[in-house]
Amino acid sequence: MAEKKIVKKAKPAVKVEAVEKDTEKVADFQGKYIPAIGRRKTANAQVRLFENGKGVIMVNGQKLTDYFPGETSSTATQALRLSGHVRDLNFSVIVKGGGKSGQAEAVRHGIAHALVKLDEKLRDVLVTASLLTRDRRKKERKKPGLKKARKAPQWSKR
Repeated sequence: MAEKKIVKKAKPAVKVEAVEKDTEKVADFQGKYIPAIGRRKTANAQVRLFENGKGVIMVNGQKLTDYFPGETSSTATQALRLSGHVRDLNFSVIVKGGGKSGQAEAVRHGIAHALVKLDEKLRDVLVTASLLTRDRRKKERKKPGLKKARKAPQWSKR
């Protein structure tokens, strides 16, 4: 039997170069960074804080306002507004799992931890706003014999 070889065509390099140039215009995410992790429900956010920035936050390769439209973007930046570092730090975030609101709260948790690593004096401000506490509430698992976690099937006498 003759085996067939699968050959994939290379994508044009023009698009890749354009994307790389656009990200360079947005922010320079090179050099030393402060890592932190934020969690909420099943969402995990790996946060990298870059000093001497311009206030750019990239989430999964997109700007924060594009990735979290509406009020969820303000939820993610709550720790920055309380600390006063809105325009002088850059953040690169990789977030996985959960929904958009859980991811936004995971990003908020990670940014708060990164700010504390940057400046220990911010701990009191962030603790009073309860931004350093991980919200551990998750969806309860379904049990056997039940329709949902606690909902039992309808009982019939006969």
